[in-house]
Amino acid sequence: MLQAVGTRIGWRDLPAEVRQRIERIIGGPVVKAVSQSGGFSPGTADRVATADGRRAFVKAVSPAINERSAELARQEVAITSALPGHIPAPRVLGSFDDGDWVVLVLEDIEGTQPRTPWEERDIDAAVTALTELAEALTPAPLTVPPVTDELVEGFAGWQRLADDPPADLDPWAAANLPALIAASERGLAALSDGDTLAHCDIRADNILVRPDGRLVIVDWPWGATAPVWFDRVLLALNITVYGGDPERVIADLDRRTVTDLFAGFAGFFRDISRLPPPPGLPSVRAFQRWQADELLPWIRREL
Repeated sequence: MLQAVGTRIGWRDLPAEVRQRIERIIGGPVVKAVSQSGGFSPGTADRVATADGRRAFVKAVSPAINERSAELARQEVAITSALPGHIPAPRVLGSFDDGDWVVLVLEDIEGTQPRTPWEERDIDAAVTALTELAEALTPAPLTVPPVTDELVEGFAGWQRLADDPPADLDPWAAANLPALIAASERGLAALSDGDTLAHCDIRADNILVRPDGRLVIVDWPWGATAPVWFDRVLLALNITVYGGDPERVIADLDRRTVTDLFAGFAGFFRDISRLPPPPGLPSVRAFQRWQADELLPWIRREL
C-alpha cells in the first residue's frame, strides 16, 4: 500500500513575521507544533498549541516552493471560508495571503484518519457525513467551476495512452482501450449536471474520525459543482483502492456510472503517472500509478 507524501516544511521553517501573524490569529505565542505527514502539499500542516491551551491547525505554502500548491491553497481559503458552520468540516479561524505566503488557520480537529483497509463503521460514518454535506451544500454556497472543467483533460487519459502506449501497460487494458475510452467519456458526461458543492478529493487521508465516531471532511482546495452523489463515488473508489466494502456506499447508485467514473480516474492516474514528479512531491507519481493498478480489477470485472 502506497501513500502520497510531500517533502513538507514545518512551523519553524516559516519566516518569523509569518509566524507572528499566525499567532495573532490564534491568540497567543505557539509553544508546540507537530507536523502532520502525508498529503500532496509541500507546505506546512502543523497542529499547534499556545501556552494557555489554544489549539489550531496551520497550513502555509509559498509560491517559491511550489506555484501550483500556492494556487490550490488560495482556492482552499476561498472554499473553506464559505462553508456553513454546522457541517462536518473544520471552521476557519483566519487566513491571509501576502503574495509570498498563503496561510490558512483552522480549528484543530481531535481525531485520526480512518483505518485502511476501511472498516464498516468508518464507511457508514463517511456515508453519513457525505450525506450531511450534500444536503447542506446544495445549491453550492459560492461560485466554483463545474467538476467537468477539472476532469475533462484527465478523463482523456486512456486516449493519450492509446496514442502513445507505454511498454508496461496492463495487458487487459491494452487490449480494451476503446472500451476504456468510451467508459471515460460516459463518466464525464454523467457529471455534466449538478449544483452541489462537492469536495472532489474524498480519500482516507482527507477525513478525520472524532473520538465519538463522527467524521470530519478536511482539505477543500478542489471543491467544484457536481452531482449530489459524486463524493460518494470517490469514497467508493478510495475503498476499492485501499480495501474494504464499496458496496456499502454505492448500493443505491447507478453501477454503470460508478464503473465509468472508475475507468476515467484510472486512465487519469495511469497517464499522469508517466510525468516527472512536481517539486516537493517525489512520491506522487508512484501513488497515482498504484491507484490505477488497484482500480483495474473492478473495471475489468464490471466493464
